[in-house]
Amino acid sequence: MESHDQAILAASAKHPVVPLEKGRFYTYGTAGFRMKADLLDGITFRVGLLASLRSRKQNSRAIGVMVTASHNPAADNGVKIVDPLGDMLEQEWEHYATALVNAPSDEKLVEVYNRLAVDLKIDLKAPAKVVYGRDTRPSGHTLVAALADALDATNTEAVDFKILTTPQLHYLVRATNSEGTPLAYGTPSETGYYEKLAEAFGRAMRGRKINGPLVVDCANGVGGPKLQEFLKYIPKEKYNLDVTVVNDDVLRPEILNLECGADFVKTRQRAPPNPKPQPGVRSCSLDGDADRLIYYWVDPDSGFVMLDGDRISSLAASFIGDLVETAGLRDELRIGVVQTAYANGASTTYITQHLKLPVICTPTGVKHLHHVAQGYDIGVYFEANGHGTVLFSPDALQAFRKTQPQSPAQKEALDTLAALADLINQTVGDAISDMLMVEVILAHKKWTLRDWAMTYTDLPNRLVRVEVGNKDLFETTDAERRLLRPEGAQEEIDQAVKKYKDARAFARASGTENACRVYAEAATRSEANELAERVARIIERHGTL
Repeated sequence: MESHDQAILAASAKHPVVPLEKGRFYTYGTAGFRMKADLLDGITFRVGLLASLRSRKQNSRAIGVMVTASHNPAADNGVKIVDPLGDMLEQEWEHYATALVNAPSDEKLVEVYNRLAVDLKIDLKAPAKVVYGRDTRPSGHTLVAALADALDATNTEAVDFKILTTPQLHYLVRATNSEGTPLAYGTPSETGYYEKLAEAFGRAMRGRKINGPLVVDCANGVGGPKLQEFLKYIPKEKYNLDVTVVNDDVLRPEILNLECGADFVKTRQRAPPNPKPQPGVRSCSLDGDADRLIYYWVDPDSGFVMLDGDRISSLAASFIGDLVETAGLRDELRIGVVQTAYANGASTTYITQHLKLPVICTPTGVKHLHHVAQGYDIGVYFEANGHGTVLFSPDALQAFRKTQPQSPAQKEALDTLAALADLINQTVGDAISDMLMVEVILAHKKWTLRDWAMTYTDLPNRLVRVEVGNKDLFETTDAERRLLRPEGAQEEIDQAVKKYKDARAFARASGTENACRVYAEAATRSEANELAERVARIIERHGTL
C-alpha cells in the first residue's frame, strides 16, 4: 500500500461518516452538502480529498472550500467546493463528491479516491492547493479541522482564510489563480477584496451623493463584521454614505438568521421585528453568509414594500442597458436577463416589453443561471430570493476600454460600465457588492425606493409547501414550469389556471425535503391564494396515488 493511502486511512479513521438508513445517500447539490452540523465531520474530510483531486486535475490551480449553511438555522452547517474561476464546482464532479462521501468504509474510500485518480488521469504526485474559509457558526471550527486533516493527508498546500462571507471566498479563489496574469482579478487577500470594491464604488459614483440613510440587517451572520470592516475603506462624507448596521451579533450563534435576514424578509414578506423598522427608511437585508440581498421599506400609508431579486435584476438591466446605449455599444454587445420560474410575471413582462431585453428561464439553482448568463456579453441573473450578479464577458470589458468616446456623455457611460464590472462580484452573487451596485444606480437616477417600486406592479403570488409520500414521483420539464410526471397532474393544473385572470402556477419537487413547492400567480391576492390551494390539493392527491 502506498504511503498516501496509509495517510488517508489514518486520517479518515478520525473522521467517520455517520451512516444513513439503508437506501439513502448523501448527495452534493447546489449548496454542496448541507445538514445538521454533527453529521458533517466525516463528510467535510472527504470533501477535502475531492478538493485535492480537483486542484491536481486543474493543473495545480487553487480550489476553494467554504464551510457555511447560509440562511439555515444555527444548528446546521454545510461544505461546498469552489472552482478556479471562483464559480461553482463543475456539475460532473458533483457525482464524484457523492461517490467519495458515500464510500462505506475507510478502505473503500481509498479505493474510490484512487479509482477517480486513474479514471480522470490525475497525477497524485503533482502539487495541489486549496484555500478555505467558514462562516461564524461554532461548528465551523471543528469542520475546518477535518478539512485540514484531509489536505495534510494528500500533501495539499492549504491556506486558511478563517471567517469570511461566501462571496469573499469565491473572490479569493479567482484572485489567487489570476495573480500576476493580465486577467488579475484583485489582490488575493481580504483587504484586497475591500480595496477593490471601495475603489470601484468611487469610480462608479462619479462624484454623486447617496440620498438618505440606509439600514442594513446582517442576519446576525458573518456579513455584519465584514460590512463594518468594508465601510472603513469608504470616505463616507464624500458620498453621503450613512449606513447603520443592525442584527450583527455574531457572539450568540443561536440567533443567526433568527427572525431576520434576507430569507426571513422574502418568505414572511415583512421587515425583521428587531430593531423596529422606522417608516420611510431605506433598508436591506443580507442572509447568513452574505450572498443574498433584499431591499424594502415600511410605507407610512401602504405598509411593507419589498424589492426582491426580480426588482434588483430589472433595476440593473435597465441601468446597464441605458449605459450600453449611451456608450454606442448596443449593436456590439448582447445583453440577456436570466430568471427562474419563481420570477414574478410582471418583472418578465417589464424586461421584455419595456426594456426590450431577452429573458431566459432556467431551472432553480444559481449554477443554472450563472451558466446561461455566461453566454451573453452582459448577463444579468438574480433569483427572486435575492441571490444573483451581473457577468461581463472579456469582449465587453475590452469594448469598455478600447472604444474611443466621441462625447463627454459617451465617455462617462464607458467609464461607469468599466467601474460596474469591477464593483459587481463576477464570481458569484455577493450581497455587499450587489448592495453597492443598487446604491450607485439609485444615486445616478436620483431615485428613492418608491420611485424604484413604481417601475411595475408585482402580480400577487403565493408559495405553498406540500408534504408528499415520495417527491421523486414529480418530474419536471420546461425549466421546471411543467410536470412530466405523475401522469395527468399537469393537465389538472392547466385546467385550474384557466379559471383565473393573468394566472400561472407550477409545482416542483424540493431539492432538500420530501415535499413539493407550489407557486401561483394571479391578478388579485385572493385569486393567487385560491389557485395555490387548488394546485396544492392536486399535488397532494397525486403524491399519494
